[in-house]
Amino acid sequence: MKQRIITGVIAGAVFLGLLLLNNPIYFELLVAVLVIIAMQEMFKMAKLHLLSFEGILSTLAALSLALPFGQSWLGINIDRGFGLFTLFLFIMLTGMVLSKGSYSFEDVGFPFLSAFYVGIGFQNLLSAKNAGIAIVFLALFIVWTTDIGAYFIGKNFGKNKLLPAVSPNKTIEGSLGGILCAVLVALIMYFLYNKELPDLGYLKLILFTIIFSIVGQIGDLVESSIKRHFGVKDSGKLLPGHGGILDRFDSLIFVFPIMHILGLF
Repeated sequence: MKQRIITGVIAGAVFLGLLLLNNPIYFELLVAVLVIIAMQEMFKMAKLHLLSFEGILSTLAALSLALPFGQSWLGINIDRGFGLFTLFLFIMLTGMVLSKGSYSFEDVGFPFLSAFYVGIGFQNLLSAKNAGIAIVFLALFIVWTTDIGAYFIGKNFGKNKLLPAVSPNKTIEGSLGGILCAVLVALIMYFLYNKELPDLGYLKLILFTIIFSIVGQIGDLVESSIKRHFGVKDSGKLLPGHGGILDRFDSLIFVFPIMHILGLF
């Protein structure tokens, strides 16, 4: 626990410090580094090399989705990042043809899905930041409070397993407790910073917070399922006591896109 706290404080200070800087380029550079590390973790779990044909192309595809490349590409009114993502995918598919059978459609599937999974989550993190820092903090507080609430309530009152085949330590009581804690914190934040946040009203805020808390838990379970599939405990070892980048951002990778879909930014 001591190691987790020290790592969390240092990593949190770096992340929040760059988030709050007026010049966005520094946070965008941080996101680029996080995307590359997350892709490396995905490939390492699958026992594949990032410095390979599909590794390099899928990492470039993830960066294309995540970073703000702007509109208009080759004189066409299309999202430049999505255009690059599509181009890298087509190059991977072309490699399947040129390999004469040694590189199959299924082999393309894992790098492509990894690039989308990582890229779309961090893309929406940057979009939320551009819309307003308060929205990013709302997502962070919902996810962090859900995790903390679920851990302590589950540890003390949890009796019924949530999905033991995926994550044996999670309980239904912990999950519900995490949602309740997230709602309470979101209401406090909305009361204190309602001018900075979208004008939702308390009832809609409660509904959205419940959705985001559930979605965050699903994101955590998805990554647990990926790790279980590949037979690893953590996605990486970059953050002592916490695991890898995907272990820390798995919930946010799901929450930010759903926030976008529901119109918060």
